Amino acid sequence: MTAAIAGIDAFPVVVETVLSKGAGFSIVGLPDAAVKESYQRITAAFAECGLRFPHFKTLVNLAPADVKKEGASFDLPTALGILLAGNEEWSRTETASVMVTGELSLSGDVLPVKGALPMAILARKMGLRKLIVPEANVTEAAVVNNLDVYGVSTLTEALEIILGTSTINPVRIDTRALFNAGSTVFDFDFAEVKGQETVKRAIEVACAGGHNLIMTGPPGAGKSMMAKRIPSILPPLDMAEALETTKIHSVAGKLKRGSMLMTTRPFRTPHHTVSPVALVGGGTSPMPGEISLAHNGVLFLDEFPEFPRTVLEVLRQPIEDRVITVSRAKYTVDYPSSFMLVASMNPCPCGYYGHPTRQCTCMPGAVTKYMNRISGPLMDRIDIQVEIQPVEFDELTSCEPGESSVAIRQRVMNARRIQQERYRDESGIHCNAQMNSRLIHKHAWPDEEGMRKLKERLEKLSMSARAFDRILRVARTIADLDYSSRLPIEECIHAPILPRHLNEAIGYRSLDRDTYGQTY
Repeated sequence: MTAAIAGIDAFPVVVETVLSKGAGFSIVGLPDAAVKESYQRITAAFAECGLRFPHFKTLVNLAPADVKKEGASFDLPTALGILLAGNEEWSRTETASVMVTGELSLSGDVLPVKGALPMAILARKMGLRKLIVPEANVTEAAVVNNLDVYGVSTLTEALEIILGTSTINPVRIDTRALFNAGSTVFDFDFAEVKGQETVKRAIEVACAGGHNLIMTGPPGAGKSMMAKRIPSILPPLDMAEALETTKIHSVAGKLKRGSMLMTTRPFRTPHHTVSPVALVGGGTSPMPGEISLAHNGVLFLDEFPEFPRTVLEVLRQPIEDRVITVSRAKYTVDYPSSFMLVASMNPCPCGYYGHPTRQCTCMPGAVTKYMNRISGPLMDRIDIQVEIQPVEFDELTSCEPGESSVAIRQRVMNARRIQQERYRDESGIHCNAQMNSRLIHKHAWPDEEGMRKLKERLEKLSMSARAFDRILRVARTIADLDYSSRLPIEECIHAPILPRHLNEAIGYRSLDRDTYGQTY
């Protein structure tokens, strides 16, 4: 028994081996070139390990036979099948309760494979007792409880485990202790950020409500620096999210050797030369793209307008549906893509439009043209737009640390708890950013006085109509942050949105003003 990967999940594959009179070796069951080449690796590995390759006609079938098999992870189960079939005594060995995966080198060593974690989850789901994986993948697979996971470094070690003569013990991992220990460890902290209190507040609001965020400002203002610290204030992953996130990175081969469960939210930063396929996933052998690798975390797009428009437009559907379906002629796979989009950009091509001390050198109309590189439908999916100005010298040289990520994270978690309770009965809704029109009317609609003031501000600032719903969503999050520090959760759920909450939310829609970029 072994497994193959489809999307981010594994499906069972049975390796059947038959030896008969004659000569030759063949593999059937829609194998790709890598699977067909396993014969050369297996024969060399047998010789190096002192094992005799049976002199019979060898037929290997990979069932189900109508599904394409890809990769070298079938080397080890195929080699073990040939060994057991070629020895009369070994052929009676019970193998129905064991799953095996691994690539063989010419020296008989077992090399790591992709997707060890979803294979382990499948083995437990099928009720199997043992899983044999490469030594490099054992800690990754061992996070699955109620399954004996063995790590092997050679073909001989795997054979001994199958025959019951091995002294290797299964790897045991305290998943809960590992998860709790790593969920609060971060390389960056907001305490290191000097000044920029307005921007830090906007980031806190974005994290509290799951809102997408774009930051505009001149070079060196701190956009990328603050974006890297966003995971440190997001709510910690729960166990289900951690397993799902680790599965995606395992299938993509992004886990480092010896890695176990991912305990912190991913932070992906693709370069602006990324292709649409690399962003959404797919390829000849389908793999998750950057938006799926950012699942349950942050996708940070620096220099937002520099991305090709064709690349940016593929983000629209995943942002709304939180899942991406990759359809090609030969396959269709679904990858999860529930991420928080964070983007940064210069205000103009030269970078200094609106700078307090430096003159913008762009031609008239260049700012508007630069902004138009981002389509209206995509900008419509970004709730918070905040402008950043350079930090004053006195603030930059101050020795006093800023507010720590721990303190900000606690407020974010308090606000998220309110939203979890508010949307407990709403399928697929977990935070304020996911509210539809019905929920906005129910939970984020201001009173008559608030609506009148909101209308006045929108007309005065010449904001576009699409800003209306975004402002109400953000205002609901600001209200949750406000009430969570002084009211019980039960009262916070239906607490009203006040004018000060609306005023702050309006301040986070600077790019929606019709006059933006037209003043010289």
